[in-house]
Amino acid sequence: MKKEASRYELKSQKLNQAIERLISHSSSDENTDLFRQIITTALKLQDERVDRGDLKILNTSLKELRWAFRIFRPYRHFKKVSVFGSARIKKSDSSYQMAKRFSKLMVESGWMIVTGGSTGIMHAGNEGAGRAHSFGANIRLPLEQDVNPVISEDKKLIHFKYFFTRKLIFVKESDAICLLPGGYGTLDEGFETLTLMQTGKMMPRPIVLLEPKSGSYWSTWLHFIKKSLLGRKMIDAADLNLFHVTSNEKEARDVIIQFYKVYHSMRFVGDQLVIRLKRSISDGAVKKLNSRFKDIVETGKIEKSGALVMETGEPETADLPRLVMRFDRCHFGRLKMMVDFINQLDD
Repeated sequence: MKKEASRYELKSQKLNQAIERLISHSSSDENTDLFRQIITTALKLQDERVDRGDLKILNTSLKELRWAFRIFRPYRHFKKVSVFGSARIKKSDSSYQMAKRFSKLMVESGWMIVTGGSTGIMHAGNEGAGRAHSFGANIRLPLEQDVNPVISEDKKLIHFKYFFTRKLIFVKESDAICLLPGGYGTLDEGFETLTLMQTGKMMPRPIVLLEPKSGSYWSTWLHFIKKSLLGRKMIDAADLNLFHVTSNEKEARDVIIQFYKVYHSMRFVGDQLVIRLKRSISDGAVKKLNSRFKDIVETGKIEKSGALVMETGEPETADLPRLVMRFDRCHFGRLKMMVDFINQLDD
């Protein structure tokens, strides 16, 4: 059992003891402390006389997330790309056909596709992937969210009441994002993903903005980003490296696949950033990294490492070589550039 930094409990010792008895009847594992805290939180809400409407939000959110985790858990060993775009785009539209081709290419590369499960680009993504390789994260709305026939009645279709739980799953359960032209929802999903990466709330991953050559959706968007955000110093120049714009679905696939050529994953362990690699890189390559990216190293330097002691509970990555650094936790655009550089190493 993990040691808790401070005891999180109710004022009533009688209720605390009842929680302990309840926990003792369930399977004991390393997450017992978290289950105890969840139960304690629920009872604290009762003590605080929270409004019924607020309780409904909490209750529904917890149930939606529990169900989504259950659906995705058996497929965690597959990499997935979330495909976003307008529900209003027709099958005859070139963007629809591009989304379909892109999704087919990703499945052929061993990936699975996550969409909103509805019409338009979402239908195209599921159609290109096929039912067996598709997920649908549908949102219950009065308009526009009919479930497409590819994912309809499939066990991998999830219905959400809240946008925030749905968006959490899109991000949490995917390894890449592909955005095609869309409305407010598509831009919301795109900007939220970029915000999470820019602020370090989500570790770097490929974000591809895709549309046919004849389109101007992303070029217009990029003009706004460069003029109104970068031009007024509201973002850093390195933040433009958080996404890739293309009009070629094969290029979109290659950008995503390339991102995981050498890079595997990363996490913070204490005050150190641990970057896990699929293969070891040379001392010369590490020297280049220190030269090119010393501006984002707070103290010390980038060094090779094996698994750290605090990673012992993660057997699936135990044998992977690592790079360890004291990252400044600020310049995540530069960190994304560093991952891209690592993936381009030939040695």
